[in-house]
Amino acid sequence: MGLLSNRVERSEIRPGDHIYTWRAVYAYSHHGIYVGGSKVVHFTRKKEAESGSDSSNSTSSLLLESSSECPTFPDCGFQLPDSGVVLTCLDCFLRNGSLYCFEYGVPSAVFLAKLRGGTCTIAQSDPPEVVVHRAMYLLQNGFGNYDIFENNCEDFALYCKTGLLPAEEPGIGTSGQASSAIGVPLAALLSTPLKLFAAGPLGMATVTAGMYCAGRYITDIGVRKDVAKIEVENLSSHLGRHLIEDEGSVNIRSEKPKTLLPMKRKRER
Repeated sequence: MGLLSNRVERSEIRPGDHIYTWRAVYAYSHHGIYVGGSKVVHFTRKKEAESGSDSSNSTSSLLLESSSECPTFPDCGFQLPDSGVVLTCLDCFLRNGSLYCFEYGVPSAVFLAKLRGGTCTIAQSDPPEVVVHRAMYLLQNGFGNYDIFENNCEDFALYCKTGLLPAEEPGIGTSGQASSAIGVPLAALLSTPLKLFAAGPLGMATVTAGMYCAGRYITDIGVRKDVAKIEVENLSSHLGRHLIEDEGSVNIRSEKPKTLLPMKRKRER
């Protein structure tokens, strides 16, 4: 693996590795945990939400191949009815794409040099056996509801590797891919007031790129201060608490204030 590409050969990956592959001509990437035996555990939408094509509002949902279409591995596509965590073979995960390995514990300089998010993190990985245990446990118990920005396939793989999740109110997840998607327009917006100090278009581009890199850095799971180590056995209660908080905030916003009618004046006699 190098500075420009994390592409690897199949013979190089080991159980517990966080792998990914690019989709739609490098428009987005799909992530998972390699558990050995040419099997990958990854996260997508729940089974009942799947249809004949990928969801148009999900950049990382995966159309799963049924076991009848994968005669090599009869259990390929195993997924509990109310869960988005799925076990597939490596071939079905890649779907003819190239194989890449996500990097952990990279220096800050290397992290900032990689212009695209979702390829590395400053955070350290836990031992491989712990990573595989988390992935297999979540295959049987689920990882909550899929969300493009707050709980996607990269968030799943990052949790399996580090055990880290946002401890407080949910907002943007731990995914570097999601933070990059938000970071580009946000950096352009925030850098607009600085255009008076930028020397022409080149200077403006430099300022925007700098703010984009800074935004990626402060949202990295290895730098953020609002994350905590959550044991996989306690994960369901953690995700359930956030789900209740989300539903409560929606209910509060949806409540309309009562209309106060003007008081009628008493007629003077």
